[in-house]
Amino acid sequence: MKRLENHFEKLLFNSRWLLAPFFFGLVIAIGVLFLKFGKELLNLFAIVFIGGEGHPILSILTLVDTALLASLLLIIAFSGYENFVSKFGPADHEDRPAWMGSVGFADLKLKLIGAIVAISSVELLKTFLDTDNFSSDVLAWKVGIHLTFVTSGVLFALTDFIASKSKSTKK
Repeated sequence: MKRLENHFEKLLFNSRWLLAPFFFGLVIAIGVLFLKFGKELLNLFAIVFIGGEGHPILSILTLVDTALLASLLLIIAFSGYENFVSKFGPADHEDRPAWMGSVGFADLKLKLIGAIVAISSVELLKTFLDTDNFSSDVLAWKVGIHLTFVTSGVLFALTDFIASKSKSTKK
């Protein structure tokens, strides 16, 4: 019976590798965002140099938004891989980001909600710069959704703070 248990545990442990394609898919999604970023950058040049239609600030905010999302995907891919699949081999590489290996699941949740709030802020700013194309109802919904993200972020942070305090008092 012990042998069966060992085989089951080994199978269960090795099943973590099923997550690896998900993290690789996030890297592919970063490549797609790179294409979107390039397209928007060309659009910005067209607006500035050729006088194309559009507002340069809206285009720049779209670039910022895309960069934030790509960074978020990279953090999720790296942290998720290291937390759930395997440690990265070149752990002592000079270009290794300082946060790698130290972002736990709770930290990842906070980074995720922080990035969502930042992306929502950029989207809301883009909307406010282009209010002629949005009704009052749409503006109200966007503000409400943004405030929901902000409130969620504060509640996540508060929950983690309380959890960390309760852990430190138990020690």
